[in-house]
Amino acid sequence: MGFFEKLKQGLAKTKKGFIEKVEAIFTGRKIDEETLEELEEALILSDVGTKATSEIMTAIREKAKRGEVGDTVSVKELLKKEMITILGNAQPLVVYGEKPFVILSVGVNGVGKTTTIGKLASRFRSEGLSVILAAGDTFRAAGIEQLEIWAKRADAQFVKHQSGSDPAAVAFDAITAAKHRGIDVVIIDTAGRLHTKSPLMEELKKVKRVIEKAMPNAPHEVLLVVDATTGQNALRQAQMFNEAIGVTGIALAKLDGTAKGGIVFAIKKDFGIPVRLIGIGEGLDDLRDFNPEEFVEALFS
Repeated sequence: MGFFEKLKQGLAKTKKGFIEKVEAIFTGRKIDEETLEELEEALILSDVGTKATSEIMTAIREKAKRGEVGDTVSVKELLKKEMITILGNAQPLVVYGEKPFVILSVGVNGVGKTTTIGKLASRFRSEGLSVILAAGDTFRAAGIEQLEIWAKRADAQFVKHQSGSDPAAVAFDAITAAKHRGIDVVIIDTAGRLHTKSPLMEELKKVKRVIEKAMPNAPHEVLLVVDATTGQNALRQAQMFNEAIGVTGIALAKLDGTAKGGIVFAIKKDFGIPVRLIGIGEGLDDLRDFNPEEFVEALFS
């Protein structure tokens, strides 16, 4: 199965919850304030978010007034156009600048962070780049072991300290090692929940400060992994992490099992953070660059 087919399959639940509703709203009915209000409600229930919904509806209402949308087909075409506009151009994760390129991976526990890191490492290796994975989630012994398994699978180097040690020290050591060894990319895992006295965000700020000391201008990417199935919760996570450490990109995991794929519009509109990667399955090659046009096309086809 090709990627587009997988994407279509992955978005099937979102499509069922939204596109089929749109068709039901307008079939055999005229486009008036009543049907437009129903469309607005369908957008909000699909986790598109209030800001993105408002922008989409303003454009549709204006065109409806001018008589430019007259049936289901024209409404869907306009929806597609507006959704692509909100998502903007594709902004993939690109390795640039002097070595190493440092990615700080953040997100709450259970979102698929370690798996995303492993798949990303595997992708970089397939592109001929050398990679170090740093086990910065030192509070979960299982987290360290899981990342080590991924490092072996992806043929990446691995830096860890013992369980319970300082995550910032792991990050520092990984960057130092990468500099000495001429490694291209460092991906640093972090805790998603802390059971210690130190709150999670303060811990992450410290890790970020230490990374900056180890290498000026790093981290080059603060990648927030969110679970698409959590909908509005993912939006709150984006807000929290962005306020604390400044998120530069989103990796949207578990898109294959959710009716809440609309969350990509809310994240982009509310915070201006680009979705860089999407995960649509368990396979190594199921983590892909996010392409807004392809995403919207798959949603409607």
